[in-house]
Amino acid sequence: MSLLIENARIVTMTGDTVTPVLGDLLIEGELITAVGEVPIEKKIQADQVIDATGMIAMPGLVNCHNHAAMSILRGFSEDLRLMEWLSQKMWPAEARMTAEDVYLGTLLSTVEMIKSGTTTFADMYVFTDEVARAVVDSGMRGVLTRGLIEMDEGREERFTEARSLFETWSGAGNGRISVMVGPHGPHTCPPSYLKRAIALAKEFDAPLHIHLAETTEEVTLIKQEYGLTPTAYLQEVGLFDHHVVLAHSVHLSAADIEILRRAQLRGGIAHNPVSNLKLGCGIAPIVEYMQAGLTVGLGTDGPGSATTLDLFEEIKAAAWMQKVRTFDPTALNASQVLQMATREGAKVLALEDRIGTLEAGKRADVILVDLNAAHLRPHHDVSALLAYSANGADVHTTIINGEILMRDRKLTKLDEQALLTEIETRAKRIVEGI
Repeated sequence: MSLLIENARIVTMTGDTVTPVLGDLLIEGELITAVGEVPIEKKIQADQVIDATGMIAMPGLVNCHNHAAMSILRGFSEDLRLMEWLSQKMWPAEARMTAEDVYLGTLLSTVEMIKSGTTTFADMYVFTDEVARAVVDSGMRGVLTRGLIEMDEGREERFTEARSLFETWSGAGNGRISVMVGPHGPHTCPPSYLKRAIALAKEFDAPLHIHLAETTEEVTLIKQEYGLTPTAYLQEVGLFDHHVVLAHSVHLSAADIEILRRAQLRGGIAHNPVSNLKLGCGIAPIVEYMQAGLTVGLGTDGPGSATTLDLFEEIKAAAWMQKVRTFDPTALNASQVLQMATREGAKVLALEDRIGTLEAGKRADVILVDLNAAHLRPHHDVSALLAYSANGADVHTTIINGEILMRDRKLTKLDEQALLTEIETRAKRIVEGI
């Protein structure tokens, strides 16, 4: 099957600036095969055609850190400090969640992501067979981890599930699922446990995905326990010898940044600005990370904390937070933050050879953003419109791996209304009395 997108303003995200070029884009099977100029014979032979007049064609957005099933707990626990939010609300509610709850919660998140232009998400959760099943059923691209926490109860089962995730799901969904090892964080994983996670990653030649320095409390706890910052602690156990996704990374000192620079960090930072703001965690020094040569992508964190999976909201928040933090309106400009949401996010997740830009040979993860709305006129600077004015509701079409999952705001693969009805019933059962 071939799909021709014609008359689009194409943003490839291959350069340092976002410069749209009017042209066509050809998708054959799962791959992009032509960008800009499409041979006339290929245009004539296309099985499907989308007229993208007035729209931007750009790479699908990449969500580098998520706990997608927590959508079923959206709005349940608000205006609390992180540890209170976890211990008093989230953990008790999550203890009631069944495998089917996780499947449906993840599926709900895929609906929100597809409808707001996200085509790839990195997830850390439990019941990972059900998370993977939701990825396959939705058509999305997922980078999955089984969250690993050192606790007496279920220690071996967690590692068994992490191994099974690789053996059962890696490459599933026509290659849309990839797998990482997911030790939860420095404060929940002692050295021996982290080293075991690293050994598993080595065995499967896979990256790691871990929370880092999300709160000042975590920094204090690790210093009391080990006499080190969380970053120095992870360096000491050897984590930075591998490709690693560092979620949050809000409270890194200059010395911490230098550790990552000298390590020539493979992977990078998964910056979650909305969640960090909402939970009062702080503002990560993203400008300094980029100056140190670190790769930075964007994430939403789980919808239980951020309450939204719309990456266009993260794009805005990321840029605005750096401008106000540095008192510099030139900090983290529109082109840079859009790169974080696409190309740089793909690098963080070790997927840059497959996604993140619109180029021949890449997987066909493409979104069309309709620029015809009043809040997107006039078209002086498309990069500024996409970064500062657009939102997820402006996404007209979402294509993943060459399959149209949404066209003209209508889902093609999932029954959204039936899912919403089921979610309401299950959500009430989970949180009752907590």
